[in-house]
Amino acid sequence: MPLAVGTKAPDFTLSTKTADGPKQIKLSHNFGKKHTLLLFFPMAFTGTCTEEMCSVGNGLREYTGLNCEVYGISGDNPFAQEAWAQKEKIGVTLLSDYEHKVAKDYGVVYDSFLPQINLGMGGVPKRSAFIIDKNGVIQHAESNDDPKQLPDFDKIKAKLADLK
Repeated sequence: MPLAVGTKAPDFTLSTKTADGPKQIKLSHNFGKKHTLLLFFPMAFTGTCTEEMCSVGNGLREYTGLNCEVYGISGDNPFAQEAWAQKEKIGVTLLSDYEHKVAKDYGVVYDSFLPQINLGMGGVPKRSAFIIDKNGVIQHAESNDDPKQLPDFDKIKAKLADLK
């Protein structure tokens, strides 16, 4: 079950891969400055995840205009995420939750991802979205058991506009 609105967001530090090399991103770095949108997604190089990250990346200015930093989080390693981002021209900062700790902390992991095809993969993040305000408090939380179900981005943008 995802963390509830009103809950203090668990802080984390995750790796990303930039043109300058690996970099550590700390959630609380945004506290006091801007809001944060966390978008958990199951895995890179898949259709719905590519659709989501490309769509959000293409609209990144809208989120920036709402004083919001956007991070995509998956269990993929940062090098795979970088290759995917380059291939698909994804502009969202992708963070590697390789050990699935952050997804667990936020309550958005599958016990078994796609059990109908017997992948045997537990801990994969569910497609989920969290808005964390400048004070580090969760203001919006949604998580979908169906990996093809995208977050309600209209609702997310409306909430960010209210926080501005």
